[in-house]
Amino acid sequence: MGLIRFVPRALLTALWVIVGLLLIGLLFWWVGLPGRLWIKKQWSKGLLWFCGVKVKIEGDPQCQGPVLWVVNHVSWLDIFVLNVVRSTTFVAKQEIRHWPLIGWLAAGADTIFIERGFRHAVQRVGHSMQKRFDNGQAVGFFPEGTTSEGFDVLSFYGNLFEPARRTEVTIQPVALLYFHRGARSTMPAFVGEESLLQNLWRLLGSNGVSVTLNFLAPIGVAGEDKVPRAHLSLQARAAIRSVVTAHLRSESMGV
Repeated sequence: MGLIRFVPRALLTALWVIVGLLLIGLLFWWVGLPGRLWIKKQWSKGLLWFCGVKVKIEGDPQCQGPVLWVVNHVSWLDIFVLNVVRSTTFVAKQEIRHWPLIGWLAAGADTIFIERGFRHAVQRVGHSMQKRFDNGQAVGFFPEGTTSEGFDVLSFYGNLFEPARRTEVTIQPVALLYFHRGARSTMPAFVGEESLLQNLWRLLGSNGVSVTLNFLAPIGVAGEDKVPRAHLSLQARAAIRSVVTAHLRSESMGV
């Protein structure tokens, strides 16, 4: 059954990726920012449909004006899952830019790449984030710096909170929870030394995959006394982790 599901899904997904590359190459220069944001959102919906991933939204996402979405990182799917709610510019590690197909899509879809380990990398990324905020856009980043299996939250790096903190842009934590056939699962997670092809084989060959996005209360709300970015990082992690681990506790108690 896995092979029967995988083959048509893989073909359709590959064709959809080619469509995305064509849209980026042929239309993005002509349709303006609103058109690009609309295309990103609709294309992301299509990708998740072809991959068999259902999305559920909880909470109150900020869908107008500039916002920084702070998200726990589980899978390469995370970017497209957030785009379903609102077209978002993501900060991602430079290595993703060199991934076949996914990297090309990410680069063409306005991803901000950060070269970790370079002295001025954070400053350059901060300027790029600020340009998006000035345009009223949503920016998302994964402060863990890598993926996890999704059952807990790793330590956060706080540097990229600064552009939003400095200009009083709303910072909204978002908790991603992945499920497989109704139960929390590591199945969709993209971690360790696994290749993208191995992950796709497992994902496209299965069914019943879903993800819940929990949009939590904003932190460092505009107009309040400015909180140091280290504190914002701790607040965001605590908020996200409370949701991630609470769901596990509920399942273990049969709630």
